[in-house]
Amino acid sequence: MDFLLSFGRSLPSALGQGLAWGLMAIGVYLTYKILDLADLTVDGTLSTGGAVCAVLITMGWDPWLALLMAVLAGMLAGLVTGLLHTACGIPAILSGILTQLALYSLNLRIMAIGDIIKLGDAAAKTKATLGLNVDRNPLMLSSRYVRELSSRNPLILLVIIVAVVIALMYWFFGTELGCSIRATGANPNMARAQGINTSRNKVLGLVVSNGLVAMSGALLAQYSGSATVDMGRGAIVIGLAAVIIGEVLLDKLFRNFALKLLASVIGAVIYYVVITLVLRLGLEATDLKLLTAMVVAVFLAIPYLKERYMSKAKKEVKTDA
Repeated sequence: MDFLLSFGRSLPSALGQGLAWGLMAIGVYLTYKILDLADLTVDGTLSTGGAVCAVLITMGWDPWLALLMAVLAGMLAGLVTGLLHTACGIPAILSGILTQLALYSLNLRIMAIGDIIKLGDAAAKTKATLGLNVDRNPLMLSSRYVRELSSRNPLILLVIIVAVVIALMYWFFGTELGCSIRATGANPNMARAQGINTSRNKVLGLVVSNGLVAMSGALLAQYSGSATVDMGRGAIVIGLAAVIIGEVLLDKLFRNFALKLLASVIGAVIYYVVITLVLRLGLEATDLKLLTAMVVAVFLAIPYLKERYMSKAKKEVKTDA
C-alpha cells in the first residue's frame, strides 16, 4: 500500500516530465523517421534551450520571450549541423557530434552571462548550473504546483503547448514544402529527380527539429527549477526510446501523421512513468542509463522479431499446404 501511495504521488511529476520531453521526442521523430538522419545535436541543443531560457529569465525577461529565444538558439544549432552536413560534406552523424561538442562550451558561457553583466571582470567566465526559483523568477510553469487542482498546474500548459506544436507540425508537413521534406527523407534520389532541393530540405528539417528540442529544454529548465550543462546528456537515447515505444505500441492504431507525433509524446510519458515505477521499486538512479539502453534495445528488436516470426509462420503454412 505504501508503495502504491508513493508511486501515485510521483505520477503527476512523471507526467509533467514526459510531456516536456515529448516535445524533444517530436524533434527526434522528424529527423529519425521523416528525414532518415541520425542527428546527435540534440544532446547539446536541449541544454542550449535550457541555458538560454534560464539566463534570460534571471535577467528579467518575460518567460514567453525567453522561450522564443531558446527556440531560435536551437534552430541556429540545427542550421550549423545542416550546413556541416550539406555544404561541407560531413556525414550527418559526425556533423551532429561536432555541433554537440561546440555547444557544450557555448552552454557553459551562456549560463555565465548574467554573472558577467552584474560582476564584470570579477565574474566566472563559465557556469555549469543556473538555478531558477518560482518565488523570484516569473516562470511559465513549475513542478511545485504539479499536484494542485488549479490553473498553476504545469500539466495544463504542457498539454496545450504539445497540442499546438502537433497541430503546427501537421499543418507544416501538409504544405508543399513540408511534403518535399518528407519526400527527401523517403527517397532522396527520386526527390532530386523531381527537382526538389534535398540539401535545403535536410537543413530545414534539422532547423525545425532542433528548435523543438530547445523548446523542450527551456520548458524542462523552468519545470525542474534549473538549467545544467549536462541536462541534455543521453537525450537522443531518451528521444529514440519515446519514438520507438510509441511506434511499437500504437502504430496499428495511429496512422495519421498528427497521431504519429502524438504517439511519440505518449511514448515519452510511458517512458517516464516506467522510470518512476522502477525507481520506486528500488533501482538506483545511477542505473537509469542501463535501463534506458535495455528498453530501447527491446523495443527496437520487437518489430524485427515479430516480422521474422510471422514470415517463418507463413512459410510453415505454405509447406504444410
